[in-house]
Amino acid sequence: MSSIAENEKNQKQVESLKELSKRKVVEHNSLITSIAKMDKTPLKMFELAVSYIDTEEPPKDHTVYLSKQELFVFFKVDDSNKHTRFKQAVENMQKQAFFQIKEEAGKGFKFRSIVPIPYVEWTDYHDEVKIEFHREIMPYLINLKQNFTQHALSDIAELNSKYSIILYRWLSMNYNQYEHYSYKGGRRKEQVEAYRNPTISAKELREMTDTVNDYKRFQSLETWILKKPLEEINAHTSFNVTYDKVKKGRSIDSIVFHITKKFRADDNSYKLEDKTYNEAKAEKEQSEAQLLKLAIENRYTKLLLEQFLLTPFGMLETETMIGLQKNVYPKYDELKVLRGLEGVKKHISYVHDKQEPYSKGNIAKYLKKAIDQYLPTVKLQDLEQPERASVRGKGEIHE
Repeated sequence: MSSIAENEKNQKQVESLKELSKRKVVEHNSLITSIAKMDKTPLKMFELAVSYIDTEEPPKDHTVYLSKQELFVFFKVDDSNKHTRFKQAVENMQKQAFFQIKEEAGKGFKFRSIVPIPYVEWTDYHDEVKIEFHREIMPYLINLKQNFTQHALSDIAELNSKYSIILYRWLSMNYNQYEHYSYKGGRRKEQVEAYRNPTISAKELREMTDTVNDYKRFQSLETWILKKPLEEINAHTSFNVTYDKVKKGRSIDSIVFHITKKFRADDNSYKLEDKTYNEAKAEKEQSEAQLLKLAIENRYTKLLLEQFLLTPFGMLETETMIGLQKNVYPKYDELKVLRGLEGVKKHISYVHDKQEPYSKGNIAKYLKKAIDQYLPTVKLQDLEQPERASVRGKGEIHE
């Protein structure tokens, strides 16, 4: 592929990522606590489709239109198999995906089994994908005045386990209520704290994750339903979550989660109670939004994309982009003053050629280390050879 075509492709992916990063998924709490009888891919596709719904202006005929480009970016599908994987995902969603919803009704409970998306239509020559929701699922997605949960689509995109997604949605439901009552009032302090430290019985956890007949030993259940999902949630979403096991006799009776939210107005996260809810939220959103916008628009981001040190998928990671904008790009500006833009390009190219596999786990940290090591060398060269300082990038000697 030519460099021009590659750049155009990257630009389209970046635009899709920017759009996805703004999206929210809003669902009724009954849907959050329902049993999702599907694997991770149909569940993520459902979440993506729901993010297209405007709750104030519900879609006509229960239909939304997705962008195929956004869908491929969301699922991180490469060119070689994206159409096959998309077709398989649609087939799986329609063959075996449904929600089993349990609601209080009179003296007992009413159970509903709903196939959420019975109809999907697309062509191989157009970007648009038509998705029609089942009429019975729509009340759980629109006209939500109370008992609903909102969460970030970009958080869901990074989760690669069905159990991670289910647990994240449930934790979001509780933390949403914590934020609501912290701000609005109407609950005693201990009730508000209970939303941030929610409890679920072992039985309810099994029912919600559809593992009633799986992982018979609690140790196995803990590994696959708690430990591994929380590792993903803590690494890729806005939450940090720990938990305690509560025993009844010799058995584990319930789980108590402890949720804190990552505030990154600076390098040190702080707890919500350190400031009022509005102050903390406003500071966090303003700071992150400004830094993220600057990072996406920065010329150095384009240079990193061209050298494949940063991928379009990596741009979904707010922490990575903010880290680049705060800690790396100012150093590139210093280098630009000393060696010109061409000097920055050569440095980035050199770092790409010498890149170690481990660096991909934290590219912002790796790039900061590289420029921190290189800048003193450049400055020393200019002290020892003053004529170099006026060259501005010509004849640059690398590490």
